[in-house]
Amino acid sequence: MQDKPTNDIQKLSGHFESPPPAALNQSEKDAIIERQLRFQQLLISISTTYINSDLSDIDALINTSLHQIGEFVASDRSYIFSYDFVNNTASNTYEWCAEGIAPEIEHLQNVPMDYIPDWVEAHKQGVPFYVEDVSLLPDDGELGLKAVLEPQGIKSLITIPKFENNELIGFIGFDSVQHINKYDDNEKEILFVYANMLVNVRQRKETELRIQAQERKKEELLQHLSLQNEALNEYAHVVSHDLKAPLINIHTLIGWYMEDHQDTLSAQQLKPLEQVLFNVEKMDFLIRGILDYSTIERLESDDTTIDFNVIITDVLQTLLVPSHIQIQVQDHLPKYRGNTWRFKQVFQNLIQNGIKYNDKPTGEISIGCTETADDLTFSIRDNGMGIHSNYFDKIFKVFTKLESTGSSSGIGLSIVKKIISHYHGEIWLESTEGAGSTFYFTLPKL
Repeated sequence: MQDKPTNDIQKLSGHFESPPPAALNQSEKDAIIERQLRFQQLLISISTTYINSDLSDIDALINTSLHQIGEFVASDRSYIFSYDFVNNTASNTYEWCAEGIAPEIEHLQNVPMDYIPDWVEAHKQGVPFYVEDVSLLPDDGELGLKAVLEPQGIKSLITIPKFENNELIGFIGFDSVQHINKYDDNEKEILFVYANMLVNVRQRKETELRIQAQERKKEELLQHLSLQNEALNEYAHVVSHDLKAPLINIHTLIGWYMEDHQDTLSAQQLKPLEQVLFNVEKMDFLIRGILDYSTIERLESDDTTIDFNVIITDVLQTLLVPSHIQIQVQDHLPKYRGNTWRFKQVFQNLIQNGIKYNDKPTGEISIGCTETADDLTFSIRDNGMGIHSNYFDKIFKVFTKLESTGSSSGIGLSIVKKIISHYHGEIWLESTEGAGSTFYFTLPKL
């Protein structure tokens, strides 16, 4: 129970105290206890309805509960008001009226709080404002409380403050029009519980609405990003295709010119032409890398059960492996459900890197996999040049290369990362300069 109101407020509101237990006979005590039990049961029923409801029609739920509570306490009108302390007004938001009782909700919007200062002050103190007999209120002018209540036919009323996060936000109220109504302290306590229930159900509804709004924004953003990605991929595909034609022409024309004039051109004259061919080839690698990168997510899923031993064997047959490079592949690699082309891209790029950046007389590349209950972890280990730790994150970014050569687009590892991310896996490396590198990537078990 909240603290009691001040004496002034008690006098003004006609605060009602229950008679001492000694003044009641046993049957009267039993009747009071039985009524309180029924009141509590009603509150439990309303609470259960709130908890089990999806709150899709919260207004109907609140109106129904106002009806149930209003009838139980024998009021003729029950309602909810919200306080607006910015504009210093109060507004009726919900109302239930007994049969034959005129509704007042339309007339009780943006009511100045100056009309009910003691009422508001009681609520700020966390106590109810209770007028047992409106006719006994002082005649304090046309803006006084009596002048506000009597035109509505109110004989008795009680209002219970509502707090949210320790902030006064409004109140619930019960008007008695046909008779004087008395509320004892136990009933007030139960009405406080009901007020808190109303606050909680509104908070729950507001939370649900915020979540729904966030989900809508998320869906809109995902759709927007999907359209953007599709447009960018289409653009990359078209531009790459359009660039390849002139590059082929340039390469062909310069090749013909060098062939036709090989007897008359000096080494010094051939050098700039060879540089042009080098740059044309470099551009061609770059365009092919862009096409591969933009195609990854455009592939139809077409996922099948793939055997990684078969995948790696097919990749090795397409690569030019120098005689000084030895490649060992673990037997009985696991199978996985995925896209064959994507995983060929992964192993092709990682194995090519192991070959290209190997400066040892005898190069070694080993491919293996460990398995846990949740993941597959693949490793591609080499004894090559190694990579400085400063580049561990950078090398997975598009167009990042550790050296400038015409045979590298700088996109290979970014393609690998994009494919592994597509399958909700992770990729990282461990490396020591001069001693080699190991690339790891995980794939979650499906």
